[in-house]
Amino acid sequence: MPQPTKYRKRIKDLLVSEEYGVPVTIKGWIKTRRGSKKFSFLEINDGSCLENIQVVADGGLPGYGEIEKLSVGCCVRVEGKLVKSPAKGQTVEVHASEVFVYGWSDPDEYPLQKKATSMEFLRQVAHLRPRTNTFGAVFRIRNALAFAIHKFFQERGFIYVHTPIITASDCEGGAEMFQATTLDLDNPPRKDGKVDFTRDFFGKAAKLTVSGQLGAELFAAAMTDVYTFGPTFRAENSQTPRHLAEFWMIEPEMAFCDARENADLAEEFLKYIFRSVLENCRKDVAFLEKRNEVDLTARLKKLVETGFIRITYTEAMRLLKESGKSFEFPPEWGKDLQTEHERYLTEEKFHGPVVVTDFPKEIKAFYMRVNEDGKTVGAMDVLVPGIGEIIGGSQREERLDVLRGRIKELGLREEDYWWYLDIRRFGTVPHSGFGLGFERTVLFATGMHNIRDVIPFPRVPNNAEF
Repeated sequence: MPQPTKYRKRIKDLLVSEEYGVPVTIKGWIKTRRGSKKFSFLEINDGSCLENIQVVADGGLPGYGEIEKLSVGCCVRVEGKLVKSPAKGQTVEVHASEVFVYGWSDPDEYPLQKKATSMEFLRQVAHLRPRTNTFGAVFRIRNALAFAIHKFFQERGFIYVHTPIITASDCEGGAEMFQATTLDLDNPPRKDGKVDFTRDFFGKAAKLTVSGQLGAELFAAAMTDVYTFGPTFRAENSQTPRHLAEFWMIEPEMAFCDARENADLAEEFLKYIFRSVLENCRKDVAFLEKRNEVDLTARLKKLVETGFIRITYTEAMRLLKESGKSFEFPPEWGKDLQTEHERYLTEEKFHGPVVVTDFPKEIKAFYMRVNEDGKTVGAMDVLVPGIGEIIGGSQREERLDVLRGRIKELGLREEDYWWYLDIRRFGTVPHSGFGLGFERTVLFATGMHNIRDVIPFPRVPNNAEF
């Protein structure tokens, strides 16, 4: 096999290069081939950007008969020279001196052969859908968001903490959780008619985590500002376009931080990461904007440039009742906000992001700090147009006696949270934090309509392929 003239160049870099006449090596997958006995024009993409690069292969090249057989999906290496392109719509092209085929693809069997394929079909071939323009754009934006998230916290001195995926505690209280076990499911050991988890791997029932928050709180009580960014799991039998069984969460926890400062950070954070998408993913945003018929650029710019409206839960309920709208779920104090309520507030009432604070304690988790009125907690939900809730957070309850009372109120077992209570026993500290659903964030940034289309391999009921 002939040796490449130099290391592979990313197509993204070549498309803006002006080093004409220099030898280059590109590697990628064929998007189209057209030509004749005299020339072939190959469109090649390597995933580094939305655009393809055109390769011109002369009919006199050795093995030209093989080049004529190339079709969509084939993987190739091209040696050649970068030249100015005389064609409209492109500035450069590669004149090939050699085309080597790494892998052939039968055009009659390749699933992505059709120009128009439904989202549902592409979910069935999730292992191939990153090769499409749509999913290439989505996952480049997802990558840019992940990088911006780490950059935001690292620039502010936060410590990145890896919290457990396997846990014996339920952060949310009442959430459906996946069991993690090594017991023989066909014949599990039993005691008093129940499964005996003392004979399981951990000596007790263990599950997949729904949140890294509690572990992050422990570290915040020593390192002040920390964050997690990891997978979480919920065994909800939901088939909505907003739910996944496996998804990613970003959860910062800050010592010496109250509810107002928590909301300030959440607003600063969202503006930072979406500004990064505007600056670094312009072409992908423009493509998805046209494809999804959503004015993404305007939506992102408005969030970045506009101050978030802040209202209490009680004020939100009043506005919903005064709206004159007929909601499927009538707003009522003491009940949680529904998506239709969230979207009314963001899309019709305020036309932008809204932070709702001070929710009734009965509908929020045990760890949220009880307000002076004794009825509400220092919680916040950040709502954005098109999505609804994108961030949920609160000031955490740092008072030992109040926290113990909340655990009892909600029917939880205090002994299951002895380690959590220890942080309140030994040097308790006012602290706050929030959780950002990563996939909902990607939905907002891409304009995609189903959360299954913004994660590489969606985990939903009756689907655990790939």
